[in-house]
Amino acid sequence: MSKLGKKLIAAAEQGVAIARGKADPATYRLHVPAKIDVGAMRRKLGMTQEEFALKYCLTLARVRDWEQRRSAPDSAVRAYLKVIEKEPEAVERALATA
Repeated sequence: MSKLGKKLIAAAEQGVAIARGKADPATYRLHVPAKIDVGAMRRKLGMTQEEFALKYCLTLARVRDWEQRRSAPDSAVRAYLKVIEKEPEAVERALATA
């Protein structure tokens, strides 16, 4: 096998370890996207702006501003939105009242 092939396999194995939570966090860096399409994400979830804002503890005005490009979410909110996009049920469980 070529050196490139070995590097690709090693990278894939590291990716699997990160995804499974078995990798040492000091050995990798998380990526928060610079931009996120809130409207597309919300539509994919089948929600109105109001439903999306209420379910995920956001203000309706802020959701509208993001979708109309009047403002953009900061890095912490982009990270939160990415989690909503990938694991909406996990966010719902975390935010559910006891």
